[in-house]
Amino acid sequence: MTKTFKDRWPQAVLLSAATLVLATTAAAAPRWMEALDRGAVAVPAAAGGVLVSWRLLASDVPKTAFDIYRDGSKLNAQPLGGATNFVDKAGTPQSTYVIKTRVDGNEVEASQPVKVWEQGYLSLPIQQPEGGVTPTGEAYTYSAHEASVADLDGDGRYEIVLKWDPSNAKDNAFHGYTGPVILDAYTLDGQRLWRIDLGRNIRAGAHYTQFQVFDYDGDGRAELAVRTSDGTVDGTGRVLGDAKADWREPGGEVPSADRTGGKPQPDGTLVAPLQGRILKGPEFLTVFDGLTGKALASEPYWPARDPRTDAPTAAQMKEVWDDGYANRSDRFLAGTAYLDGERPSIVMARGYYGRTALAAWDWRDGKLTRRWAFDSAEPGNAAFGGQGNHQFSVADVDGDGKDEIVYGAMAIDDNGKGLWSAGLLHGDAMAVGDLDLSNPGLEKFGAHEVVKHNGGIGSAMLDARTGKLLWSTPADKDTGRGVAADIDPRFPGAEAWASNQDVLYTAQGKPIEGVKRPREMSFLVWWDGDELRELFDRNRITKWDWLAGRSTTLLEAPGVVHSAGTKNVPAVSADLLGDWREEVVWRTPDEKFLRIYTTPHATERRLVTLMHDAQYRVAIAWQNTAYNQPPYPSFYLGDGMKEPAVPQVVVRGLKPAAAGKK
Repeated sequence: MTKTFKDRWPQAVLLSAATLVLATTAAAAPRWMEALDRGAVAVPAAAGGVLVSWRLLASDVPKTAFDIYRDGSKLNAQPLGGATNFVDKAGTPQSTYVIKTRVDGNEVEASQPVKVWEQGYLSLPIQQPEGGVTPTGEAYTYSAHEASVADLDGDGRYEIVLKWDPSNAKDNAFHGYTGPVILDAYTLDGQRLWRIDLGRNIRAGAHYTQFQVFDYDGDGRAELAVRTSDGTVDGTGRVLGDAKADWREPGGEVPSADRTGGKPQPDGTLVAPLQGRILKGPEFLTVFDGLTGKALASEPYWPARDPRTDAPTAAQMKEVWDDGYANRSDRFLAGTAYLDGERPSIVMARGYYGRTALAAWDWRDGKLTRRWAFDSAEPGNAAFGGQGNHQFSVADVDGDGKDEIVYGAMAIDDNGKGLWSAGLLHGDAMAVGDLDLSNPGLEKFGAHEVVKHNGGIGSAMLDARTGKLLWSTPADKDTGRGVAADIDPRFPGAEAWASNQDVLYTAQGKPIEGVKRPREMSFLVWWDGDELRELFDRNRITKWDWLAGRSTTLLEAPGVVHSAGTKNVPAVSADLLGDWREEVVWRTPDEKFLRIYTTPHATERRLVTLMHDAQYRVAIAWQNTAYNQPPYPSFYLGDGMKEPAVPQVVVRGLKPAAAGKK
């Protein structure tokens, strides 16, 4: 039987550890967060010996300290009250470590024994699904793609939910059958908890199958929320809806204005082939139990294809979505947000090139209910259409203690009303965080695609509260990449760069003279010992050398591959284990393993785990969506940073206690 977190840590310890601390907004309520264990991990240290690292929790009492034991022998003369890592110079690959927590001089808990990851990573076995054949005779196989993490069984450790995509997955612009999408859950010990088959009526591709994994009801175990249809098979083997239904289009064509997916006709017009597309049939939002994969509840998916009917014609689809072949209508996004400031809600969205619609859902007491809906087609909302990205971000941009949805070049308030629209139109990449220290609050930096209609702006820095344009860079064509991170300590805040220019900019939009931007523009990771952020590229983590104007390699991981093709991202990257630095998860090309890499570098910075910062935590939930983007915390994490306030949290519904610093 799986032990719960309560079984492993006495309730008295949890109660004494729950802590109420300073928040960025005085009136902010504590947010319901996961009860995590120490996440201790040990790897060969870059400087020799063994680096042991563990979590500092938002629920820890002030001045919590630690002792570290190797093979039963204490290594530190005085309790460790600084950074939550320790280099054991005499450690070997055969060593075993235990972290003991001390409060007011008393030992209150001990971690599970931790063995050394001798190769610097944990190799997690995964089970590749069997391939299949489409109705047209095309064979397909499966490869591991995006993943998410959450505590599915309540033991204080993260599990991984992995999405398997078929080799014939499609971009929305293209026709053709696809194999079904498969979702697996794995413990870090390599046990598969369940497998969910989304079925033939959920098309495979980057824009179709967004899933969220989070503890939405506060019972200490996460749920999975995802769009389903007839033929979805849950983790217990139960088929949802009509198992025989096949809503895929067998053939036919409709007029198209999309030259990417359109097929020229002799008269010069374009048509879009329909084969394999799904224009009608039921859609549901289903919540699954995180431990078993059992479907718990389903509601008709909103935003719907057409508010008037469950089976719209191509002409009706074109009327609502500007095309009749499920291209714009099947651009899905998903995320998690603390819309009431305390408990997480599911956010599901549809569309961003034109009509844009979002719905927020609550999973409470075994019931799935819709909190609010937003539709750019409604009167007064026209300015919010066409502003969406291939992802969205979630943050409390107005400082009221509740989350907003930053949906590309516009934002939706926590109550489901439009907050602002910058009018910069669609983009492929963006960052939301405290990027510019000279501008109060948070900022949003993004790359923009529709430069012919947005005033020739290729990238832009916006005030995240108001949408005000702080600065921009020009472009005459699609700007497909954009990144913001503190990589140069000579300038305060985050540097920013995008694919439209070979320039690296300060947070205030000033070009850094004599330096070309890094070529890495896909993903970021906090990896070494300082607060500067590192760059991700395929199977490498690199450090920006701001004096030489080039990247140097910190880690090159052999035998792994990145995910999402040209988007070049990890399966998932987050603060999964150890101290506040981030882990990176890659897959092996034989589809047999995930490899979890953790840093071998020591740090002197003491920080609460980033997974107890609500903005960062929900960013890990939405990271898998469409074009994956790196996460950002609610505070500035970079060179010259101030000591951040400890997050105000409730762990598994426990009441917070007294305030203080860690």
